[in-house]
Amino acid sequence: PNGKTRRYLQGGNVDGALVVSHHAGDHDLAELNATMPVVFGGRPTIDGLGRCYYVDVDNLDGAAQATQHLVDRGCRRIGTITGPQDMPASADRLLGWRATMAAAGLPNHRVAHGDFTIESGAAGIRSLLAQPGERLDGVFVANDLMARGALLVLAEQGLSVPGDVALVGYDDSPVATSARPALTTVSQPSIAMGARMARTLLDLLADRRVYHASVMKTSLVIRDTA
Repeated sequence: PNGKTRRYLQGGNVDGALVVSHHAGDHDLAELNATMPVVFGGRPTIDGLGRCYYVDVDNLDGAAQATQHLVDRGCRRIGTITGPQDMPASADRLLGWRATMAAAGLPNHRVAHGDFTIESGAAGIRSLLAQPGERLDGVFVANDLMARGALLVLAEQGLSVPGDVALVGYDDSPVATSARPALTTVSQPSIAMGARMARTLLDLLADRRVYHASVMKTSLVIRDTA
């Protein structure tokens, strides 16, 4: 949080906080966690934070499900477009893709790094398509917005999805159903995750026993792109 927000939170105006979309190196959060109950959405990797409370989804398994689905379709030249690597969720999704590719005996050098925006998804797929050697035939994209950008570029280049390139996104956001073709994607229980974060914080405020980590399952939603 910025200085003004931090001063407000630590000024006795709130009893606790829910923190989402944090990055490695957000050192102010360590100070915040030391002064009030804090529950993080996603596993934090902040230096000096120590033991903290968080609710996360199994991003490793979600990425593995997505990648395995591409493998099971017969894809053998599978790339990935990652999210920011200073976010644990993004790092875990890349690790899940790498592990699944390794288990399938497939090369895992087709990597493009994005920032969760449509524009970075478009840039990422252009980068993957420009790599030397045989063209990729599948791609796991670390969120639906980037997958939407990738779809636009594939259409521009006259490549059919999933005929030429199969594609799986992540989030099962409204973008997934509004895209054409509709995105096959990994669904994470966002509403249930938010509810569990709130319950965890209320339990902390009531001095009830709380597990430090709560990890929720994801599921693959198959639509039209893979």
